[in-house]
Amino acid sequence: MMRYLLCGLDEAGRGPLAGPVCAAAVILPENFPLDILDDSKRLSEKKREIAMRVIYEKALAWGIGWASNEEIDEINILRASLLAMERAYVAMNIRADEAIVDGLHVPNLDIPCRALVKADSSVAAVMAASILAKTARDRMMLRYAWLYPEYGYEKHKGYPTKMHFERIAHYGCSPIQRLSFRLDKPKQWELDL
Repeated sequence: MMRYLLCGLDEAGRGPLAGPVCAAAVILPENFPLDILDDSKRLSEKKREIAMRVIYEKALAWGIGWASNEEIDEINILRASLLAMERAYVAMNIRADEAIVDGLHVPNLDIPCRALVKADSSVAAVMAASILAKTARDRMMLRYAWLYPEYGYEKHKGYPTKMHFERIAHYGCSPIQRLSFRLDKPKQWELDL
């Protein structure tokens, strides 16, 4: 009997002022250790790294997709996130029976695709995708920190923190800045991140 292959899709990096948005697609086996999974935002960095290694090792399939800061500026962050999800799905190199996406919108895939709010805390494959997307993007931002050390990307990962706004004001925009995003006069909630 053929198994039903459910693909989980999620992204990381919609809110930052700099860097790419990253998406992951994951198909888990029936015997996957679900106790290591959760929404990536609720896991510590150490637990995310442990879970990431297990997902890479035990998943039936996984893929990572990206959309650059230039693509984000050109087509907007929502469409860039969906494009990254399409790329992640294609990168798996396997056809799933269905995909579940965290959120309200679905990418353009050749399979049935459902959007489900909070899927990253309720659907195992989406939780796994959330973890892979977050760890991949964080690692990419660490690489950018080596290239542009004055911006402090290793600390804030491009998110709209007080430090990030101060660095933009002092040094100007970095080469990975999202120029379509508001880069001055942050709101108070942004400073509290």
